[in-house]
Amino acid sequence: MSCTTFVAKMPRRPSTFELPLPPRDRRSPAYRWLYAALRDRILDGHLRPGTRLPSTRDLAAQYELSRGTVVQAFEELKSEGYLDCTIGSGTRVSRILPEELLHAGGERDPRSSPLPESKRRLAAYARRTTAFENYDQRPSRAFRANLPALDLFPTDLWAKIAARRLRSATVSDLLVCDPMGFKPLRRAVADYLTASRGVNCDADQIVIVSGVQEALDLAARILAGPGDRVCIEDPGYPGAASAFEAVGAQLVPIGVDSEGMKLDWRRLKGARLVYVTPGHQFPLGVTMSLTRRLQLLGWARRTGAAIFEDDYDSEYRYAGRPVPALQQLDSGSAVLFAGSFSKVLFPSLRMGYAVLPSDLVDRFSAAISISTRHAPMLEQMILCDFIAGGHFARHLRRMRQVYSERRSALIEGAKAYWGGLLEISGVEAGLQTAAWLCAEMDAEAATVAAAKRKVEIVPVNRYSRNQRLPSAVQLGFAAFDPREIRRSVRELAIALEAAREGPGARDPAGANPP
Repeated sequence: MSCTTFVAKMPRRPSTFELPLPPRDRRSPAYRWLYAALRDRILDGHLRPGTRLPSTRDLAAQYELSRGTVVQAFEELKSEGYLDCTIGSGTRVSRILPEELLHAGGERDPRSSPLPESKRRLAAYARRTTAFENYDQRPSRAFRANLPALDLFPTDLWAKIAARRLRSATVSDLLVCDPMGFKPLRRAVADYLTASRGVNCDADQIVIVSGVQEALDLAARILAGPGDRVCIEDPGYPGAASAFEAVGAQLVPIGVDSEGMKLDWRRLKGARLVYVTPGHQFPLGVTMSLTRRLQLLGWARRTGAAIFEDDYDSEYRYAGRPVPALQQLDSGSAVLFAGSFSKVLFPSLRMGYAVLPSDLVDRFSAAISISTRHAPMLEQMILCDFIAGGHFARHLRRMRQVYSERRSALIEGAKAYWGGLLEISGVEAGLQTAAWLCAEMDAEAATVAAAKRKVEIVPVNRYSRNQRLPSAVQLGFAAFDPREIRRSVRELAIALEAAREGPGARDPAGANPP
């Protein structure tokens, strides 16, 4: 049977959604009820301008009316300017309604109006929670941080894996899964972490989440509460602070030096939870020393505190020996280890993982079961196939080489153009680094000057709560090819010269790069 013949014999199906209308008043003619019901829906905004209505045949069948009744109601609405009918486009609500419609609705039911904020009774959690907006869909430009090379992601390969997985999907694949995640993916993640990061775990300890931010939210709700002390790095990742503040925890910022978080025992006293980025500190980029790691773990074992290890981009290491995870050194089940595929694959994937101490598995599973239920099943299966097929490992190797070349371009450009302006720190790992401004230059002024040259930098002090830091900025290099990096290095040099000269300096917007 040809496709054309098959389609011709298919039963006709409605092309729009069913239209919910109020119960019919049997005392009035059917066409008047339908006319009034549709008009009211247009007036109260439930049928918006441009909305396509069901066909007269479909609407007649839905409400057990004659088609002539529906046609009569439609014709009256068209004559009054509420509906438009175009051949090939069906019947739609008029995009430009009659002027009298602006007032025809009369007074709205006050019960449908939003309450003033002062009268709305909110839970303490809602009052403490503030938006954490870390997404940005503007065109990327150097030196935007925390951004991978999205143009080099193998989208065609990903699409093929997705299509193959969809074609072979079974009924069970379309059902729900364990709150902890798709078991084959958890096995694949456990194998990867054991081999590449030295993490001690098995699949039963892995939970699949939407990213490190969800893992932080879960840890905050399960391990901390109002008034509990939670220690964070300062400067540090603001998303962690937001998650802990939302549950009412008492944040205790602790400074960072060349060995990572300073272990200030006085400030650590009584802490329920400590958040650290030991592999590649955010935003300064330092690696926590082995001595500090052991001391922190010893303190956690003595006090019963938990440690949240955020391994956000340690897959990419360019210098020195591979640094094992803090979790590998833990013999007392103190460490929750979390990472994300957003930085190594693409941000919109929204897929990450956490390695949990065994005694917390049931707690996390229960919390997920009453919120997100589980991560999206299809995406989990596609990612699992991507890892199992060896594509993830190949992508990491390729990106490590690409990012190493871009890192070298940044370092070489800094040596050539930034002398006396900006001192770049050692770039051992990750997608970005910190750089220190010279001659007491103001980081905010430097950021404004850089923006005029179409260069993007972020002052490090924006990530600080209490610490007074020397002027520094964060520079991302992973998303930009060497040519763009070299251009931006020259442009930033011009911008920094202008910022150093002060507000009265000549606008360099028309200057040529040195």
